[in-house]
Amino acid sequence: MWWIVALIAVAAAGLLFCILPARAADAQRAPLAGRTYAHRGLYAADQSVPENSLPAFRAAVAAGYGVELDVQLTRDGRVVVFHDDTLLRACGVDARVDAFSFDELTAQMRLFGTQERIPLFSEVLEVLGGRVPVIVELKTGGDKYGLCQRTLSLLEGYGGPYCVESFDPYLVRWFARHAPHIVRGQLSEQMRFSRPSLGLFRSLLLSRTLSNFAARPHFIAYRVGPLPWPVRLAAACGAMLVVWTARPDNGEETAFERAYDAIIFEHYRPPVRY
Repeated sequence: MWWIVALIAVAAAGLLFCILPARAADAQRAPLAGRTYAHRGLYAADQSVPENSLPAFRAAVAAGYGVELDVQLTRDGRVVVFHDDTLLRACGVDARVDAFSFDELTAQMRLFGTQERIPLFSEVLEVLGGRVPVIVELKTGGDKYGLCQRTLSLLEGYGGPYCVESFDPYLVRWFARHAPHIVRGQLSEQMRFSRPSLGLFRSLLLSRTLSNFAARPHFIAYRVGPLPWPVRLAAACGAMLVVWTARPDNGEETAFERAYDAIIFEHYRPPVRY
């Protein structure tokens, strides 16, 4: 029976190898942990103050919150702050951001029927002014490694704490290789959310963070809901845990504060620190 025991031991070691995170130093964790982060800025539920807009980021800074935001590239290689894969929901145009130059976006698009336009990442960083910590999500698709390089160049001029994250483990790995000093995170969620777009195998890997071997993230940012045991194991091995997105109807704000190192929230006003 020894070979069965050996096989189990090898399988367990292989699984642990896949799950193990990196561990951020205390000096890296301190400015980011114990904070609440306004999801896409402090925007209005009715989008009268649009998500990922300059007014939403000004409001977050005024309230003292950290900020979570999303970046992607335009056709001419400018880094803009925008969440969706297409412009349809926010701007009424069924096309990707990288189908347009920044000047075209500025001239033709407005956010959710307001007068606000899609901002440059550099404009957002100027508004934040180094006063609050920032979680930057890099969107996949297009020239994704170009996005990594340009985002890094802009972040290096930011005067406050920041970290990066992505659903795409290859983008997280890029930062592990090219900027290992920056705190990096793996975004993840339950299989029922990702399976329709990713399929069974990839959604299984993502939901269990089994791609950690490629990027060794410092934190796991996981969607509100039950945490699979591999995610809990990664936390036990030193990964920080971040929850997204806490809302008033979750009804678990106190539990979030006990269980997570940072909270990404929207549509209520939690404490700035906890």
